[in-house]
Amino acid sequence: MRYTQLTPADVQQMLARIGVRSVEDLFRDIPAGLRLRRPLDLPPALSEPEILDHLAALAHKNTGTHQACCFLGGGAYDHFIPTVVDALAGQSEFVTAYTPYQAEASQGSLQAFYEYQTLICQITGMDVSNASLYDGASATAEAALMARAANGRGRLVVSAAVHPHTRQVLATYMANLPIELATVPAPDGQTDLDALRRDVDDRTTAVILQSPNFFGIVEPLEAAARIVHEAGGLMIASVDPISCGLLKSPGACGADIVVGEGQPLGIPLSYGGPYLGFLACREVFVRRMPGRLVGATRDRQGRRGFCLTLQTREQHIRRERATSNVCTNQGLLALRAAVYLAAMGRSGLAKVASLCLSKAHYAADRISRIDGFELRFPGRPFFKEFVVRTRKDVAGVLEAARSRSILAGPALGRWYPDMSDCFLVAVTEKRSRQEIDALGESLGGAR
Repeated sequence: MRYTQLTPADVQQMLARIGVRSVEDLFRDIPAGLRLRRPLDLPPALSEPEILDHLAALAHKNTGTHQACCFLGGGAYDHFIPTVVDALAGQSEFVTAYTPYQAEASQGSLQAFYEYQTLICQITGMDVSNASLYDGASATAEAALMARAANGRGRLVVSAAVHPHTRQVLATYMANLPIELATVPAPDGQTDLDALRRDVDDRTTAVILQSPNFFGIVEPLEAAARIVHEAGGLMIASVDPISCGLLKSPGACGADIVVGEGQPLGIPLSYGGPYLGFLACREVFVRRMPGRLVGATRDRQGRRGFCLTLQTREQHIRRERATSNVCTNQGLLALRAAVYLAAMGRSGLAKVASLCLSKAHYAADRISRIDGFELRFPGRPFFKEFVVRTRKDVAGVLEAARSRSILAGPALGRWYPDMSDCFLVAVTEKRSRQEIDALGESLGGAR
C-alpha cells in the first residue's frame, strides 16, 4: 500500500460524493477518438528494493565531477565549495526560505540577504545590490532595461564576446521593445574598441561587456567605459565574481551596473542549475533596480531590524510604473553565496583567483606545446579560461579525453562557426598539476 494512494473503497466513496458511478464517467466529455483504449505500456511493478536498485542504475549513467576531471567552463565552473557552505545553508532556519511574502516577519532571511548585498557591493565596487536574480543572463537583460529606463535611449550595444546564451536572452527580452540591439565584433578574442567607438552614439543607452569574456580574456573595461560615457550612455559589466578577488573591480573601471553569474560562489554545478544572478549598481540608479532590496532600519524600541525597501516592482505599485515584474529572488543560493564569501574573506577570494590564474596559464603553456594544438588568441590576457585551436577533429579530441574520464571543454563551433576547430578550457583552483598533465596527455594521444 506504500505506493497506492487510494483503495477501491476510497475511489467508490469519492465517486459517490460527486454523484457519478465510475471513473469512466469522469472522462465522458472527451471525444472517443482522443481516448486511449488500452493500458499504458509500462513494465510490471517493482518492489521497493528493486525500484531503488533501478533508480541507482539510472543515476550511475550520469557522469559527475566526482567521477571525471572537469575542465568545462563557459559560465559554470567546478570550484571548491567549503563544507561550511552546506552546513549553514542546510540549517532549518534557511532551508524553507524561498521568498518571504510577509517579509518583515522573516528577519533571519532578510539579514542573510542584507549580508549578501553587502558582500556583492564589496567585490564589485558598487554602491548597492539587490537580493539576487534568477541567473546571470536574466540579470544582464534586467540591467539593460534599467539603463533604458534611466536615459530613455533606444540602442543597446553588446560585444560578440559576451556569452552566447546571454546574448540570446537579451534578444528575447528586447524582441518586442523599441530597442535596437547592435553587436560589436571581437575578432581577436577581445572587443574591438575602434568598432565600439564607431557604434556608440547619442542613441546608445548602454554598452555591455563581459570581463573576463566568454573566451576567458580580460576586456579593457576602462577604455570602453570612457567611450560610452562620452556619448552619455551607461556601462554594464558582466563579471566572473571569482575574478574580482584579483582584478581591478568593475566599479573602479567605470562600470555603472555590474551583473554576473554567481554559480562560482559556493553553488554546485548541478547539471546546469539552479544558479544565481547578481546585480549591483551606483546609488543614482537604485530606484531603477529590479528585484528585491533589503535595507537595515530600527524599530520603535531602537532595535536593529531589516525590511524590504524601495519596492518598485509590479507586485507593489502600479504596473505601468514598475521597473520590472521581478519580485522574487534566489534566496537559498544567495545565502550560499553569502556564506561562501564570508568564509573565504578578502584574502581567501584573492587566493582562489590567484590559483585559477596560475593553473590556467600552466595548462595553456602545457597544451600549446603539444603538436597540433595552439592558443587561438595568443598574447591576450586571460584569467581562468582560454581557447585552444587544433588541427585534429575537435569532436574526436574531446571524446578521447572523455574516454579517460576527463571533460576537456565545450566545442565552440556551435556558437562561433569560424571557430569550428576550437574548444574552450577552464581551469579552477581544484585542478592539480597531475590532472592538467593528464589532460595534455589525452589531447596529445587523440587522433
